[in-house]
Amino acid sequence: MSRILLVEDDVSLIDGLQYALQKSGYGIETAKSAAEAEARLRETSYDLLLLDVALPDGTGFEVCRNVRRTGSLIPIIFLTAADDEMSIVRGLDGGGDDYVTKPFRLGELISRIRALLRRAGISEENRQLLVSGDIVVDMQKGRALRGENTLELTGAEFRLLSLFIRNEGIVVTRNMILEELWDSGGSFVDDNTLSVYVRRLREKIEKDPSKPEHLMTVRGFGYRWNEVKG
Repeated sequence: MSRILLVEDDVSLIDGLQYALQKSGYGIETAKSAAEAEARLRETSYDLLLLDVALPDGTGFEVCRNVRRTGSLIPIIFLTAADDEMSIVRGLDGGGDDYVTKPFRLGELISRIRALLRRAGISEENRQLLVSGDIVVDMQKGRALRGENTLELTGAEFRLLSLFIRNEGIVVTRNMILEELWDSGGSFVDDNTLSVYVRRLREKIEKDPSKPEHLMTVRGFGYRWNEVKG
């Protein structure tokens, strides 16, 4: 799952975008100011930046320039209420890759996000090897290893492990997981079955399943995967 940082100070717009993008399979984090955005970008690696132009402590243009000064090639889409040519040119010349004028259709925005990620080579089909500490998931060969030992996983457990590692450090909600584990017959995996899958996965990947280090429960929300080194 690709990680997106949304930089926007309009709370109502944030809520709508978070819901729509998560439903489309993206991991979303938010920042409400230029300073918060730059702090998050220093701490975390993202696959795409959705950047509002008008921010409480500056402009999206300034954030974009600062990102590009670091040498980062992260795709950037500007969200702007101004559709005049000068604003568009300023954003693109400053290092932006695309822009969407408010109000916008969510379907159009998601299509632009997908197109930019494909062009950047960040689409999910290009991520064949997932690594977290001593655990490696080989998507092409359909197998998972812990060190030199192959993990004996069912198909659902393999998909679940892949989903967690792709979203390392991010809380993955139970609803997102249930949608990921839609079976080939078109039936949803129910909530109780998901709990069984998580328990069995812990038994296979954790040194002590009763005290998990990798797969943490975030009560009331879902689960978070942590990298464990050594």
